Amino acid sequence: MTLDQLIDPLKDRLQILERKGDLRVPIADVTDDSRRVKPGALFVAVKGERVDGHEYVQAAIRSGAGAVVAQRELTGCDVPLVRVKDSRLALGWLGSRFHGDPSVRLRMIGVTGTNGKTTVTYVCKTLLQAVGRRVGVIGTVAYQIGTETIPASHTTPGALDLQALLARMVGAGLDSAVMEVSSHALALDRTVGCEFDVAVFTNLTQDHLDFHKDMADYFQAKLKLFTGLSVGGTKKTSKRAVVNVDDPRGELVRAACAVPVWTYSIRNRSDIRAEDVHLSLAGTTFTAATPGGRFPVESRLVGEHNVYNVLAAIGVALEEGLSPDDIRQGLEQVRDIPGRFERVEAGQEFTVVVDYAHTEDALVRLLTTAQSLKAGRIITVFGCGGDRDRGKRPKMGRAAVQYSDVVVLTSDNPRTEDPMAILREVEIGVREALSAKTAVRYDMIADRRQAIEAAIREARPGDMVLIAGKGHEDYQIIGSTKFHFDDREVAREAILKVRSG
Repeated sequence: MTLDQLIDPLKDRLQILERKGDLRVPIADVTDDSRRVKPGALFVAVKGERVDGHEYVQAAIRSGAGAVVAQRELTGCDVPLVRVKDSRLALGWLGSRFHGDPSVRLRMIGVTGTNGKTTVTYVCKTLLQAVGRRVGVIGTVAYQIGTETIPASHTTPGALDLQALLARMVGAGLDSAVMEVSSHALALDRTVGCEFDVAVFTNLTQDHLDFHKDMADYFQAKLKLFTGLSVGGTKKTSKRAVVNVDDPRGELVRAACAVPVWTYSIRNRSDIRAEDVHLSLAGTTFTAATPGGRFPVESRLVGEHNVYNVLAAIGVALEEGLSPDDIRQGLEQVRDIPGRFERVEAGQEFTVVVDYAHTEDALVRLLTTAQSLKAGRIITVFGCGGDRDRGKRPKMGRAAVQYSDVVVLTSDNPRTEDPMAILREVEIGVREALSAKTAVRYDMIADRRQAIEAAIREARPGDMVLIAGKGHEDYQIIGSTKFHFDDREVAREAILKVRSG
């Protein structure tokens, strides 16, 4: 493909300001990283959060770049140049075009919200596969293309990597892609060039305020998935939004949609509603009242928050043409989601659960689920990530005390912050909550392994140990170094150590 063949079909979307040189030059690759330039590549200069790609144009040319797309005026650029109004926006469109517009050849299901994205995508994948669909997944835990699993670098990868993944799915014969769509990805235009067919809104609670200036900005980023879900795209197939209206912002999402919407809820009126909900450690049952009729649901997933996640997946499944019987049978195949209320069994007489809860809302959901199921005490181990939203630290401390009997504060991924300094900020909320609930004991153990072992030693028959924050992650970041660390492995080792005396 030549540069003019790449650019011309996109000229209205790219807002081209200037063309220089012979645009008939062949393009062998597209990249925004000067270190990854191959001979004949198109280098797209993008101003990032820390680095401005315009400063690396000459390095890209020295490495063999055959052409450049930029938004700043450049001097000394001796290869063909296209200047656009917004090179970040252009990156996604160029990536999509270079890879053959893969999202047009897939049913694209995007899931956004603070909590629940991973579970919803996994349940959607299982339901669709149960009726013979070939489904890829892009999300927090991993990227899945058929039988291939690729460790996830981001919840939603960069624009070019995303288009390359979708192209690989097309090449592997898949017909659908289920994606977690993060607020970072939407704010940074990583999903530009993707045409979604179904979009799901799970909920919105405080998170990522180290990146977004406030909750309104955070919500507007999420909303972009829905305002971009239009009937005027390349595809002529049906489109729909599936929206949680028990969340206060659900009605705002519905109002912003230009496509048909199905709402879901447990408490408010909606199109898809859970009735007669029964929760236990063995799973969940309820009656689903839907546009496709009423039918009983049985799920191994635990907790009210997972009722919402299953409702969202039911909405997607109905839009994708599944019958109630298809959905019921598919849900029977859904097992534990990695790091989402994942139980660790090693012959102990108490329950150990590892969960990804790393926001106040997610921690409250986890703890209230535990409260409704507990036979003994709740022992909670958690921390807060370093170099991230500091405002949620005392809030998470308060939540832990409110719903736990014993709390162990520990490190999550401290990154470049002092682990004890993070714990002291969490402790502020702990001490505030203790003024109203003095029976709770707490400790601060910065070493996460030691903290998990202390919680396991504390547990008695019937207790529930909740290890929150990292879930499926198998690493810990201390300073700038990533170490192997898996809460599930550490908990199992601690249980076996205690049992052996």
